[in-house]
Amino acid sequence: MTSLPGDIELRISTEPVPYREALEEMTARNAAIAAGEARELVWLLEHPPVYTAGTSAAVAELLDPRFEVVEAGRGGRYTYHGPGQRIGYVLLDLRKRARDARGFVHGLEGWVIETLRDFGVEGFRSDGRIGIWTQDVDGREAKIGAIGVRIRKWVTMHGFSVNVAPDLSHFTGIVPCGIDEFGVTSLSRLGKAVDLAAFDAALIARAPAFLASLESPCPPVTSGETA
Repeated sequence: MTSLPGDIELRISTEPVPYREALEEMTARNAAIAAGEARELVWLLEHPPVYTAGTSAAVAELLDPRFEVVEAGRGGRYTYHGPGQRIGYVLLDLRKRARDARGFVHGLEGWVIETLRDFGVEGFRSDGRIGIWTQDVDGREAKIGAIGVRIRKWVTMHGFSVNVAPDLSHFTGIVPCGIDEFGVTSLSRLGKAVDLAAFDAALIARAPAFLASLESPCPPVTSGETA
């Protein structure tokens, strides 16, 4: 499959893509979509180990810069990306949809949560904490997926990352997303042997429902959710 409903290009990179290279390409594609010169894009990929800094990143939260640190231009704080993590860059024109930034984030979260459920993992939103959370092996809440987006001229960029089977020790060089009281986990740590191809297949199967959710404004915030 090379496209999703609505003639959205689907790209799956089989080799890790350096973060700076991906950011440059994503930025150019975002502008081209806004100008009506390119198709929308969902890009699934991995990065070599890298720490990325969002617009709210605090230097004190960079504990051990053992990997390259790149200014990402997205919302949020410090995030780690590396092998074994599925990155989804989602470049969509919200002018064709509900023009709802919060609804877009809510839709991304829902897409990841429903995909995790396909593998027996119950992900959830947590009030005041952006991202996707689950119950870790020790019974505590831990982050399994990160969300970070930027919207320029109503065209989205960046997206989500899901910890399928990364080296979790790499997260110790930062305070992930500025939240130091909770840890990070992965499908692998939770005992789910899932490869990226299988995770991609589940994401793609869930993509039509995600896209359909963007056609209507986001539902009102309820208890246990975050805007």
